[in-house]
Amino acid sequence: MIQRKPDLKFKVSLPLLITIILLHLFLLPSEGQEKFPEPRGAVNDFAGVITSQYEHSMDLLAREVLQKTGTSVVVVTLKSIEGNDPADYANKLYETWGIGKKGEDKGVLILFALKERRVRIETGYGVEGILPDGLVGEILDKYVVPHLRKGNYDKGLSNAVVAVSSVIAKDAGISLTGGPATYKTKKLREKPQINLFSLILFFVVLSILLGTRRGRAILPFILLMFLVGGRGGGSSFGGFGGGFGGFGGGMSGGGGAGRGF
Repeated sequence: MIQRKPDLKFKVSLPLLITIILLHLFLLPSEGQEKFPEPRGAVNDFAGVITSQYEHSMDLLAREVLQKTGTSVVVVTLKSIEGNDPADYANKLYETWGIGKKGEDKGVLILFALKERRVRIETGYGVEGILPDGLVGEILDKYVVPHLRKGNYDKGLSNAVVAVSSVIAKDAGISLTGGPATYKTKKLREKPQINLFSLILFFVVLSILLGTRRGRAILPFILLMFLVGGRGGGSSFGGFGGGFGGFGGGMSGGGGAGRGF
């Protein structure tokens, strides 16, 4: 009589499968993949080089530009980009955060790297026509780099925001005052809140699916869509970033210009 070899297949439990998916998505990034910080708002001073006065004025102006033109102007300062190419890093950061509304891609990223002494203005697809590479380079050369070389980082970055905002406003046919008229009331309404309803709904659906064989089979896919949809930069315009509202899945084709200082 021929003896059958024992079946060595293992049954993977649902909790284990969910754990593996979560680890793959959030805890085990692929080798060589850059780790980007989470956005705080229009001004993201991770290097600590912008004084509160300049940060406030830049934030107000960026909010006004977004409110009146739908274009997102975002500033990011970093202590280091860890040896990455500034242009490549800016492009990936732009798309990771999703600066500008998806499909319109009207956004500008002003990236400052302290250790590498580099500054770059990255433009989204939607503003490349009004902010071509040559004009962006001229803005850096005339209004930004001279101040950065003197150590006046906040002044140079503020000039970058003012310059690109002026170009955007001129193209849109609007005037800028330095801050949106409804800023104070909007700020009160935009306090970070936990979406309790969505959380409760998720657990209700989860319990229902666990009660059926078909539900348990499709649960991992539903969980995956839920997690991806809740990570911020997807379809909504303004899912994260301190209530700024300028992150909605925008894309950049690598347009813009960079300089050393």
